[in-house]
Amino acid sequence: MIAKLHRSALRLAHDGRHRWRLWRGTPLEGVTMIACDHRDQVLLVRHSYGPSGWFLPGGGIKRRETPQQAAVRELREETGCTAEGARLVGQFEEQVSGSPHTAHVFTCMTDDEPRPDRREVVEARFFPLQSLPEPLSPRTKARLAYWRERVNAPGAQGAVD
Repeated sequence: MIAKLHRSALRLAHDGRHRWRLWRGTPLEGVTMIACDHRDQVLLVRHSYGPSGWFLPGGGIKRRETPQQAAVRELREETGCTAEGARLVGQFEEQVSGSPHTAHVFTCMTDDEPRPDRREVVEARFFPLQSLPEPLSPRTKARLAYWRERVNAPGAQGAVD
């Protein structure tokens, strides 16, 4: 019952944040963590709020927190997984809810089995890169392509480390 109430509150908060960003247009920064297991599978999550589909773990950067600290924290909060060897893949500029957004993309390995909290994240699973689930969010597709271009990701063509 409490988890259901929490999910409802998250949906309202997500909608409110979206409207606030549209109105304010304040520049934002966020992180995405592309976590893989030792079978070269990528970790994806489904949220209890926002658009339906599969996403990479990630979120906002807290005050006095580095982007890398935020990426490691978000992975732990959303999936219960610990990041091994987290490193920056790169960053790029985009629009989120009508506001300029700097996306910091990180990658890591993890040996942990994901354990979603069932409030913010209702499902978290590893998937082979050649068999990703649908619907896969457009931002997730873009971040995975960005990652494949920049690291020796499984299936990356001509990538460099």
